[in-house]
Amino acid sequence: MLLGAVFEREVAFAPRARGLYVARAVYAGALLAILATCWLVVTGSQSVSTAGDTARFGATLLRILAPLQLTLAMLAAALTGVVAVSTEKDRRTLELLLVSRLTDRELVFGKLAASLLRVLLLLLAAVPLFAITGLFGGMTAAQLARVFAVTVAAALASASIATTVAFWKDTTFQSLAITLFALVAWVAGGETVAALRGASAAAGVSPARAVFAAVAPAGAGTLLPFLATCAAIVVAANVVAVARLRAWNVARESRARGVPADGDGRRGAIRPSRVVWDNPVLWREICTRAYGRMIIVVRVAWFVLFGVAVAGILREAATPRPDRLAVAVAVIPMALASLVAVTALAVTSVTTERDRGSLDILLVSDLEPGEFVWGKLLGVLAVAREIVILPVLLCGALVWTGIAGVEGGLCLAAGMVLLSFFAAVLGFHCGLSYDSSRRAIAVALGTVTFLFVGVATAMRIMVAFGSSFELQLAPFLAVIVGGAVGLYAALSARNPSPAIAWTSALLPGLTFVAITSFLQGNTLQVLFVVTAAYGFATAALLVPAIGAFDLLTGRTTTGD
Repeated sequence: MLLGAVFEREVAFAPRARGLYVARAVYAGALLAILATCWLVVTGSQSVSTAGDTARFGATLLRILAPLQLTLAMLAAALTGVVAVSTEKDRRTLELLLVSRLTDRELVFGKLAASLLRVLLLLLAAVPLFAITGLFGGMTAAQLARVFAVTVAAALASASIATTVAFWKDTTFQSLAITLFALVAWVAGGETVAALRGASAAAGVSPARAVFAAVAPAGAGTLLPFLATCAAIVVAANVVAVARLRAWNVARESRARGVPADGDGRRGAIRPSRVVWDNPVLWREICTRAYGRMIIVVRVAWFVLFGVAVAGILREAATPRPDRLAVAVAVIPMALASLVAVTALAVTSVTTERDRGSLDILLVSDLEPGEFVWGKLLGVLAVAREIVILPVLLCGALVWTGIAGVEGGLCLAAGMVLLSFFAAVLGFHCGLSYDSSRRAIAVALGTVTFLFVGVATAMRIMVAFGSSFELQLAPFLAVIVGGAVGLYAALSARNPSPAIAWTSALLPGLTFVAITSFLQGNTLQVLFVVTAAYGFATAALLVPAIGAFDLLTGRTTTGD
């Protein structure tokens, strides 16, 4: 079989997991809730009496759902691709696969297909919901087919990039961070093509531009160029992965088993001991290669993102009247990527310890809960210092170019620092709360995605079906309540508390207020809302991490 035993195993075991069915039900239910919300907004604010009215509604709804599904599909494909390979590395089972009868092609393609299986099932569950939107009119079956073709192609390319990077890099965090950088660079490259050669040429390169072109009635001309771009990415990534699989991993394992030599080339020399700090966890995070030898690659990638964002800010500053939305487009992708990267580093700092069996050793030592928690959190922020500091420097760039005042820049910088610390605490909390590495990473990154991408989608709904806020408040609150329930279910998996319940209830709505205030230029209000909402959320997650550390880590049970 072309895909090999790895894919056969995934097909055999995936239907046994309850999460497969829960994820599809939640995704289809969320799309249905968005559809119902949009309909309530329209019927509550204007008269819908003709076929033209429903057709305009259907076309607008597709322009909302298509980019949302594309974003989620690309992120989910990248996440599952990275975790599918990195989990094998952390558990030392990749070595067994490499010495088996599996060929390099079967191993690479099998992991790629296995990671795409769940994403494709989610997209399959969304087909009836998109078909319902077609009943309103304003779109054709060809438009829907183009949207799904673009989404599947982009997801396949994202998964190919993710699996190749995961086979290449040492740790889960490096793989996640570099994959995230590659996806942002892909979109940024499309915007560069748009600036140089026009929107039609960019639609053949950028997934964001391609999905909007696919929605357009005359968008068939850009589909084949974009599919060719995705095919080139898929072929290039997988050819590299197959060719370099053993060079990346077999050689690395051989080096890892090698005994260090002394100055005369003799093996078995004893290295001089190093002084360990009072907090050994913090010392290990900062002074050792706990996150792999090539963490420098991640830092260089973030400097590249920083340069692209600064270039966008300078381009807008050169105009007589800078567009706030264009400035947000230049700043927000890097800020969001940084928050996701910090969350990924925090959650993998715990899951990697568990997968490698070293967490059990730490738990039977005399480490206090505070030492472990603060050692991990401060270590994560120290390792990710460029990821945390560069978005803060972007706020300084806004002040330097005159787009924002000194007070506004300071407020934005302070808010970004607080969000970064919240992201670290969130990742650490999820790492402790879930025994499965895949589930912990998915919940942590999914929470960040919901709080920003999901709330931004709700804002887009309100703008697309513009009317008075009072008329849209009721359906919008329904979406917020549904999101809050899901957030509570995710964060309180092992240790529910009233503080986490209040956090889940307040964060979605207050995040909406903060994003709205940022787009309106009310930076002081942004700082106030972020401090109140995410400061309380950080405390709600951090206090149980220390106070209920024994329960979260399994040292004790609820019956003790």
